[in-house]
Parts: sequence; C-alpha cells; structure tokens
Amino acid sequence: MPLILETIVTTLAPSGELHLVPFGLIGEADGYVLAPFRPSPTIANLEANPCFAASSPRDIRVIAGAVTGRREWPTVACAAIPGRRLADSFGHAEFEVASVEDHETRPRFRGRMVHSAAHAPFIGYNRSQAAVLEAAILSTRLHMLEPDKVLTEMAYLAIAIAKTAGPREREAWGWIEDKVAAALGPEARLLDRDAR
Repeated sequence: MPLILETIVTTLAPSGELHLVPFGLIGEADGYVLAPFRPSPTIANLEANPCFAASSPRDIRVIAGAVTGRREWPTVACAAIPGRRLADSFGHAEFEVASVEDHETRPRFRGRMVHSAAHAPFIGYNRSQAAVLEAAILSTRLHMLEPDKVLTEMAYLAIAIAKTAGPREREAWGWIEDKVAAALGPEARLLDRDAR
C-alpha cells in the first residue's frame, strides 16, 4: 500500500474560483498523485489549470469543516504556480500536473513538485486531531458503510476526543458528529454538547 498524506488541496476553476478540499495525496516512488473520483470539481479544475497546492493544516477544523460544508478558510497566493494555498499550515507544496492516467471512475493526476515551504514548527502529534481526521474520512463514506460499523468507529474515536481534545478539536468533532447524526440518527452523538 502506498503512503497517503491527508492534506488540504487547492485548485482553481476556469473562472478563477478557488476549490479547497481535504485530499489524500498518494506518495509513490516518483512523486505524488491525486486520484479524485468522478464527478469532481477537482478533476475539471486540473484539466483546465493543471496545477495544485497541498497544505498540512495547523487547525484540524479545516479538514472537519471542509467535509461538513465549511470551506471558507484563509488562503494566500502560491509562490510558483497560479493559485492559492491554505494560509495557516505547517507547510505546503506546489505541484504541476506532469501526467494523467485517465480512468472512467478515478483518473490519476501525477504531480511534479515545483515548490515547497515550511511555515510553522511541528512540535508533536495529538490523538484527538487524529481522531477528528479519521472521523472526517468516515463521514465521507456514510453511503458505503453499515451504520453499526460507523457508530462503533465513532465510539472508539470519541475516547481520544474526551481524553486529549482542546477547544478546536472539540468543535471539529461536533461538526462531524452533527453530520453523522443527521444521516444515522441521534445515537451518533457520543459526547455531551457541554463536553465539546
């Protein structure tokens, strides 16, 4: 299995509108690949403007927010490609699309890194941030997974939230819980709102 880095990817639409989305950047021996499922604004954007930025957000709410309809996060201009990147990030990389492997379901856009930069020190991992990340990914697969599996996974992830989350992580968890509860019912609310 390849290494997958969970990032925030930004692309530009032909109109110039920014598209910001959480994305697993697939690491391969010769670079990084984006493989969005059709239909996807990311695909249309890469076909029109073959470049993208991948950022590692400092605030886990960016990922949780993007999967729950909150996509307005501050961005800044990229250094080497036309486009923008997430402003509050540990670091980012900018890519030009070097090649495309077309596929009816999931084309693969191989990126050639043209610039990268670190923006803030990374001091350590936090279990609640990892739990929010996993819950965010889980929330995008509600249509594919059995409700019992989702609820079991959410219950396990909630342990890290209860033990190690700060205010940002609790807010992000709440957004994901609300999304899952809207799809599966109130039993998906695992933490008391006051505990969030």
